[in-house]
Amino acid sequence: MIEIDGSQKSGSGTLLRLSIAIAAIQGQQIHLTNIRQNRPKPGLKPQHLEAVLTAGKLCNAKIQGATLGSRELWFSPQKIKGGNVEATIETAGSISMLFSATLPICLFAQNPVRVHVAKGGTDTIHAPTINYLRKVLLPVLRRMGVEAEISVQKYGYYPKGMGEATMTVKPNCSLKPFQVVSFGKLEAIKGVSVCTYLADRQVAERQAKAAKDYLSQNCYKSEIRVVNDQSNPIQKGSSLVLWARTDNGVIIGSDAIGELRKMAEVVGKLSAQPTVDVFLADMLIPYMALTQGKSVFLVRTISEHIESNIWLMEKMLNVKFIIEKVNNLYTIEKS
Repeated sequence: MIEIDGSQKSGSGTLLRLSIAIAAIQGQQIHLTNIRQNRPKPGLKPQHLEAVLTAGKLCNAKIQGATLGSRELWFSPQKIKGGNVEATIETAGSISMLFSATLPICLFAQNPVRVHVAKGGTDTIHAPTINYLRKVLLPVLRRMGVEAEISVQKYGYYPKGMGEATMTVKPNCSLKPFQVVSFGKLEAIKGVSVCTYLADRQVAERQAKAAKDYLSQNCYKSEIRVVNDQSNPIQKGSSLVLWARTDNGVIIGSDAIGELRKMAEVVGKLSAQPTVDVFLADMLIPYMALTQGKSVFLVRTISEHIESNIWLMEKMLNVKFIIEKVNNLYTIEKS
C-alpha cells in the first residue's frame, strides 16, 4: 500500500487528486493522511470528495474515509473500465479540477469514457476556468496523444455554481513525450470573453475591449470572441481566457474571473518567451511522468504546485525530474 502524507509540499487538494489518479492507473492501494493539511479548512471539501468518488467509479474502487471534512482516506482501485460516469458537486466547487483529476485515469480505461458533471462551478477562483482547459490544456495534451473534448452545458460561478459540463476521452496509455524548448515566432493571440445573464451590462464586450486595448498598448494584436451566455439564470458571472500561439506550436494561456488584473501577466509571459505557462506547467507534470523517454519545457517560475507535483510523481512513479535555471527561465526535464 502506498502511503502519502497530504501535509507535504503544498499540502493542498492537488496532492489528493493526483495521488488518487496515479494509484488508479497503477492499480495500487493508497492511504492518504493529513489531507489538505496546509489549507485554512483542512480535509475534504465537496469538490474534493466528488473527485475521489468519481475516480472510484471509473475503477470500481473500494473507498474508506470519503466523507466531508475527512483528513484520512483509503482507496483500493480495480480495473479501469470506462463508460459513462455521472458526478454532482452541489456547490460552486470546480468542475475543471474534477476533470483534471480524472482525465489521466480515463486515458488508461478499457473503453471510451464520458464524464458528466452537474451542479458545480465552471469558472471559479483558485482553479483553471473551463475554457482554459478547452483552449490551452487539451490542445497541448493533444501533442502527447491525448484525445479528449470538453463541452459546456451551463456556465457556473461562485457562490451558487449550478454549472454543467461533459468530458469525453478516448483511452491511450502510450503517451508521447513532450519536448518544446523554443518559443518560436508569435502567430496569434486569441481569447474568449464569456458573461452569463449580464448581456444588458455588456460585460463580455467590456472585458474583451479592455483586454484588446491593453494588449494593443503593448504592441500585440488580438482576436477575442464575445459570448453572451444564457445557460444559467440562477448564477450570473463572467470569465475571460486568452491564449497565444506560436509557429512552434507553443500555447501560452491566462484566465481571469470577472476582472482583468492578469493582463500585465499575459504580456510578461510573452516577453519572457517560455514554452509553457506556469499554470499549465504543473498540470503537465503527471503526463510527462507517465511517458517513456525525455520530456522538457521552459517556464518562467517554479510554483508551489509544480514542486508538489514533481515530488509526488518521483515518489509514486519512480521517475526523475531535473530543474535548471537558464537565463530568465527554468528548464523542467523528465529523463
